[in-house]
Amino acid sequence: MKRTPIVVQFSDERIISPSGLAIVGGMLGKSDFVKRCNRIPVDPKRSEAQIKDGDILLTYIGLLCQGKTAFEDIREMQDDPEYYKYALGITRAIPSPETSRQRMDDIGDSLRPKILQANLDMFTTHKIEPSALPSGMVPLDCDASPLDNTKTHKEGVSRTYKGCDGYTPMFAYIGTEGFMLNCELREGKQHSQKGMPEFLTESIHMAKQITDKQLLIRLDSGNDAAQNLGIVMESGAWFIVKRNLRMETKEGWFESVKDVCKDIRHPREGKTVYIGSSWKDITYTTESGETKTKCIRIGYEVIERTIDKHGQILLFPDLEVNTWWTNLGWSDQEIIDSYHAHAECEQYHSELKTDMDVERLPSSKFATNALILELAMIAFNLLRMIGQESLKHKPDSKKSVKRRRLRTVIQNLMLCASHVTQHARRLAMGLGKSNTWRFAFMEVFKRFCLT
Repeated sequence: MKRTPIVVQFSDERIISPSGLAIVGGMLGKSDFVKRCNRIPVDPKRSEAQIKDGDILLTYIGLLCQGKTAFEDIREMQDDPEYYKYALGITRAIPSPETSRQRMDDIGDSLRPKILQANLDMFTTHKIEPSALPSGMVPLDCDASPLDNTKTHKEGVSRTYKGCDGYTPMFAYIGTEGFMLNCELREGKQHSQKGMPEFLTESIHMAKQITDKQLLIRLDSGNDAAQNLGIVMESGAWFIVKRNLRMETKEGWFESVKDVCKDIRHPREGKTVYIGSSWKDITYTTESGETKTKCIRIGYEVIERTIDKHGQILLFPDLEVNTWWTNLGWSDQEIIDSYHAHAECEQYHSELKTDMDVERLPSSKFATNALILELAMIAFNLLRMIGQESLKHKPDSKKSVKRRRLRTVIQNLMLCASHVTQHARRLAMGLGKSNTWRFAFMEVFKRFCLT
């Protein structure tokens, strides 16, 4: 069969690839975040800029929503600057890459309070509340994740606990969807517990502004500290915190539970699992300086293996001990299963670092990279909200999907091509009939931009 020739030619038609930025601009346009940014006092050493700070930040958020971070990618907007101005709500002009880099260096991390508040405003403005677990509690997961910036000389880059050079930011995710509630860029060598009490207090306060439901705080062993437990208990929240054994030994735990544990399981030959709870006092100091001592429940899972999974008999038993602090009254197995769900944070990290390409941060200045990470939080939640709304209008027939991955949102909704025409002081975007996502795009646009 002879192949039909394909001819590639240029056209004068106005076809835009990232049509989804119109949804992003509509969502951001309902908040006063840009107006707040434009009110930032100008440095006396610098003349009044023709391009406002709000336009700088809007342009960069537009890049992040396309999965791009390099300042040079702004040049792609220069082919049709009028569309990007309309779509994102930019008032003056699309800045050049050089201007964006310089102005974001000037802004630095000074906008952190405004960006965090703008992030919260998105939830209230669009009437989105993070989903709860079957228990009715809303999970709040805090976790650190290294950003690999190997072979760079950026400010703050140092050795991380993963063995690479980079940063080790702290993140807080809320809800079963994985909305990013808070983030903080940190040097690579910084331990996850350093600055954690302040970050945890801030995150709990922010969470209570967007949900009235009980919070379930989940932390890993890097944040096993009496001060953290005290902060959570004083806030009235529930928690599951992985314990750090520290001076405790696996052999000691095995000897203490093997004769008293009532829940002993044998999932296979040569493997015995002991599940149960014990209690221990902890002492912490409140913000007012008061010292308190409370008896906290410890859930444990002690595993003894005398035969490995390949059938090899071990000369000495292999012991594995997992323990958790908790103030929940759930069964031991429910505590274990709920903490295992904390591992979904790794998926959220992956979406940020791979789908949005926010790993090798583009600036050499620490404060600028901190600003970029905070803007990435805004873009992350915009994409998450769009993705969750699209589930209502384009259900997947093969299996039940509870969360749309950001890569899917970017590919099918952000980079949805349209034919753009301008008439009667109105911009019209025509979606092609061959695009199966056109109905979902239309419904998402109506939900966030027309209501």
